[in-house]
Amino acid sequence: HDAVVHFAAESHVDRSLAAAAEFVRTNVGGTQTLLEACVATGVARVVHVSTDEVYGTIAEGSWTEDHPLLPNSPYAATKASSDLIARAYWRTHGLDLSLTRCSNNYGPYQHPEKLIPLFVTNLLEGGTVPLYGDGLNVREWLHVDDHCRAIQLVLTRGRPGEIYNVGGGNEQTNLAVTERLLHLCGADRSAVRHVADRKGHDLRYSLDETKIREELGYAPLVPFDQGLADTVAWYRDNTAWWKASKHRHEEARGHDHGEGNPA
Repeated sequence: HDAVVHFAAESHVDRSLAAAAEFVRTNVGGTQTLLEACVATGVARVVHVSTDEVYGTIAEGSWTEDHPLLPNSPYAATKASSDLIARAYWRTHGLDLSLTRCSNNYGPYQHPEKLIPLFVTNLLEGGTVPLYGDGLNVREWLHVDDHCRAIQLVLTRGRPGEIYNVGGGNEQTNLAVTERLLHLCGADRSAVRHVADRKGHDLRYSLDETKIREELGYAPLVPFDQGLADTVAWYRDNTAWWKASKHRHEEARGHDHGEGNPA
């Protein structure tokens, strides 16, 4: 193989609170296994895809790539661990490897356990949406097409051993996203079901993406309102795809929303 782009991960924060061992096996052990195979077979280029959640939470300002790793959930801790393993394979074995850390992804084909597809599919089925706490937790949202464009740039032009933040360029509270989805799905505030906040729920994420913009010429192209409307339309037009996935897994995976990147 000429290159490996490593997206694979257990990525649902809620499930990591109850089943952390699965996340350690996949995200930590799985990453080490993959990188060992890359070294053994002479893979020429690797991109390791991570998440903004490894930085923890930030009250104001934005994280640069050299910010300390302060993960607050088992999911984020295992992703931070995989980042360090990836760095070690670059430093120890000379693997030509770069890392990316992205904000919350959204778009078509996202598993309905994630916030936006969970809320959309619940509303399309005439149900309610579970909003954590007061809904004022802040996230950046990144359309999957923009994320893929950024990864392609890092794959072809990124420097070995370097980390690149990939943000969506806009911050939204979960409440604001919920209100947009209610409007797009033709529902009202009566469909919102406030639920107890989850353990260790990070208040705000925000990435400084100056590095990838200046070094590689990256900029997100999909406006959030347009991307969200297109995403809702996709789920409306592809009910057979998400119903098969959602109802097969909903009992095992729970009904509340979660985060995690990439999707």
